[in-house]
Amino acid sequence: METKSTDHPGVSRRDLMKGGLGAASLAAIGTGAALPVAATGASLMASAAPAVAQETSESGVKLAMTTAEVKPLESYVRSLARSAYIWGWPMVNMYNRRARITQAPHPGLLGGVLPVAPRGQIGMLHDYIEPSERAIACPNQDVVYGQGFFDLDTEPVVAQVPDFGDRFWVYAAYDQRTDQYGRLGKAYGTKPGFYLLAGPNWKGDVPNGIADVVHASTTLANIIPRIFMNDTDEDRAAIQPLINQIVVYPLTEFTGEMKTIEWSKAKDIPNPDQQGGGGETHWVVPEKFFDQFPEVLDMVPPQPGEEAMYAQFRWLNEVAAADPAVKKAIVEEAAATERDVIVHFREWATNGKPAGNGWNRSMNNAEFGLDYYNRVATSKSNMFENRPNETQYFYTDFDSTGTQLQGGKTYSITFAKGEEPPVNGFWSMTLYNEEHFFHPNELKRYSLGTKNTSLRRNADGSLTLYAGSKNPGGEKESNWLPAPEGTFSLYIRAYWGKEPIIDGSWQPPNIEMADL
Repeated sequence: METKSTDHPGVSRRDLMKGGLGAASLAAIGTGAALPVAATGASLMASAAPAVAQETSESGVKLAMTTAEVKPLESYVRSLARSAYIWGWPMVNMYNRRARITQAPHPGLLGGVLPVAPRGQIGMLHDYIEPSERAIACPNQDVVYGQGFFDLDTEPVVAQVPDFGDRFWVYAAYDQRTDQYGRLGKAYGTKPGFYLLAGPNWKGDVPNGIADVVHASTTLANIIPRIFMNDTDEDRAAIQPLINQIVVYPLTEFTGEMKTIEWSKAKDIPNPDQQGGGGETHWVVPEKFFDQFPEVLDMVPPQPGEEAMYAQFRWLNEVAAADPAVKKAIVEEAAATERDVIVHFREWATNGKPAGNGWNRSMNNAEFGLDYYNRVATSKSNMFENRPNETQYFYTDFDSTGTQLQGGKTYSITFAKGEEPPVNGFWSMTLYNEEHFFHPNELKRYSLGTKNTSLRRNADGSLTLYAGSKNPGGEKESNWLPAPEGTFSLYIRAYWGKEPIIDGSWQPPNIEMADL
């Protein structure tokens, strides 16, 4: 069978490395891309080095590269360590998620909450995610989620796609950089069948019965299905036969027959580390980062223009391995960078770009390329966003006056008639606490939107939603998002947005003090 692909990994590792360090730097300059800061260090350090390594560019020019024999300035290695920590944070995050989640002895729910599975398989929810989960910030209660992690060079996997009919669905698949690979979903017209997920270096035979081959750009990869479900008992029942056919397994287990797992009866897996409150699980531990970083560099091939940066980071690892004082300094810098930089990406004003009326919107989501800023911001604040054409995200911590949202106040958010998010899929507005998780409440209500059949519209056809810790009462209760007493944020999802969502002409509404 001829191998087909729904997504191209682009330039291969061999192609990336062929140009050498100098070609990478020239390529970055030639395309107008900013040359990574670390790249400039090669020539600076070379002049002080007692010994140098020689790289040759395609033009034949020899380029000096410093070696581990150099005794560098502490301030230099600390500066470089900060760059390495920020750049590598999303990939170390993925590295540790796979290590933890694939410890599951079988597919199921960790602590009865989080879908997990051994490597090469998937776990699925059978209802919305529970508000107690702390594995990933900014969950939603619009879809039924799944999750699985793979090593696609060693072990390609088969992902089953049932016939979802008119229901919105997407299988968002992420490489180690947190970029999506493949295009599987309703927006792409994907047909039911069996789809092979393979790594960039896998060259095996594709058996008959496989509808398509999807190549990831890194061997470490995952998949997170999202299947829309409205908030009724009828739809909860209707979706069960479909999600029971969402099964992923190693290629060696492929028979051409659709497998099923009754996910509502999957055995739960005890979780001794289960959290009931607070922030997201610490997937990146600063004190361990530089122990894991060298392996991550080996696992993730450089993008065009990144070879110089890789060379500097590898040199930093070599110097740290040879000098305990340098290792101590860069570990200290990792902790400082977590505290001084990473933690602030939880603030929505640091994510994406302005969207109007005090909101920000996602930018380059899941297609980050060389946008290191938004890659790490998203990894910290709301990891695993969908591609821009699949979903746009709008978020804010502030009301229309620029004041922090506070649960002690009640806010109104009014969509004028015909001005709700224009989508082909669905939309929702979710309320999160200051840690970007659900606020437990008696109504068990965390979002409002397309899924809700009981929303009440105003006489003129507009739609007003309310947010605050106090119930607005009466008919307004159906449109109320309960908030904690402290600070909170609001978050709009627009799945499969129409052109005004994609081009930015649609703007989220003002958030005003409610006149009750």
